[in-house]
Amino acid sequence: MSQTYTLKIYRGTPDNQYWEEFELEQRPYLNITAALMDVQKNPVNKKGEKVTPPAWEQGCLEVVCGSCSMLVNGRPVQACVILVEKVLKATGSNVITLAPFTKFPLVKDLVVDRGNMFENLKKIHAWVEVDDALDRGFGPKVDPKIQEERYILSTCITCGCCTEACPQINPRSNFIGPAPISQVRLFNAHPTGKHSASDRLHALMGEGGITDCGNAQNCVQVCPKDIPLTESISLMGRKVAGQAIRDLLNPADSKE
Repeated sequence: MSQTYTLKIYRGTPDNQYWEEFELEQRPYLNITAALMDVQKNPVNKKGEKVTPPAWEQGCLEVVCGSCSMLVNGRPVQACVILVEKVLKATGSNVITLAPFTKFPLVKDLVVDRGNMFENLKKIHAWVEVDDALDRGFGPKVDPKIQEERYILSTCITCGCCTEACPQINPRSNFIGPAPISQVRLFNAHPTGKHSASDRLHALMGEGGITDCGNAQNCVQVCPKDIPLTESISLMGRKVAGQAIRDLLNPADSKE
């Protein structure tokens, strides 16, 4: 006899939100995204009512695009990598709750607008200037150790899990969050990107910058790519302090 479990989903729009439950058949190696697809195929809730399928985002289905972010039993995760069987076993319950992130504007059901994360990446200049790059010939050689360090930093998928877990990000704070700070470390380590390092460090000195971090260290616990976010925050804190000293010694070179 097949086992069943309940998917309890927090649904609705900003003006009307509610819980809705769906009973589903448990299958081996079923992830949360596949469970939502099962509901989509047959959107009948536990009351026997046919309803509109829940809305959520998905893309790559392999922890690369960062779009399927949601709260699974209250923990920020990527739905494509979380197995139903493991969640049920860990909780000892046959109910799995799904809810949208709370640190981003709600669109509908499990869909939120993560646009502010990308705006914060603009603030810290998360790119490398490449104008006339082809005319400059080959770039400098990079030490393999630095390549390895930069690679793990480059795997950030802007999923928002670290933002959701950070207690410093709330309606009373303008903190940009762990991911943009770690991206400053990435781009400042780039042979070309380092020429704009002071611009990025000055961005971290502004309102909502690195001094707003409360060192809760929740971010590193939930990152689906295992990026050393707290290490990046610590390192960038030292770099920002160094930049502040240079600004004091050379006020003419400091940026407003």
